[in-house]
Amino acid sequence: MHEVVRYMEPLDSGELSFLLRKESKERNQYYKTFRMLMIMSFIIPFAGAWYRAADGAPNAFSTTKFFVAAGILLSISSVSTYLTYRVNLRKVQWDIRDRTKTIEISHVTRKLHVVAKNAYYFYIDSLIKLSIEVSSEDYYRINEGDEVCIEYTTHSKNYLGYF
Repeated sequence: MHEVVRYMEPLDSGELSFLLRKESKERNQYYKTFRMLMIMSFIIPFAGAWYRAADGAPNAFSTTKFFVAAGILLSISSVSTYLTYRVNLRKVQWDIRDRTKTIEISHVTRKLHVVAKNAYYFYIDSLIKLSIEVSSEDYYRINEGDEVCIEYTTHSKNYLGYF
């Protein structure tokens, strides 16, 4: 087993631009999702009231039941969206703030050519990435056991490429 060697370098402008686009797209997706969850938090209790009314339940349109159910659903939506943001998007924002990437020296453990897709893959001994797609030239030039360096963002571990 080889020792894992990692070091950090600054992001180049293309990689930083990729992260900025990714962060903006994901942030917008979180807002859209949260807005939809907020709307559903009010629609579901209202639909439940109509269902209870169709069953002939007395006081089916109770204001208290509606707001309690809506509050519970809104709380669950808020907490889940916030936790997802903290786990995922915040790491991308840290990468943008720090402007660093990690270079890891890995070793090719297995080579694979998928004929149906005409794609070439290396399986590597990295803890971050199991396999990487490579060019046909690199597939034939690099052998099992050879070193290959992979680049990924330091905090969010987004794969950037290999060399």
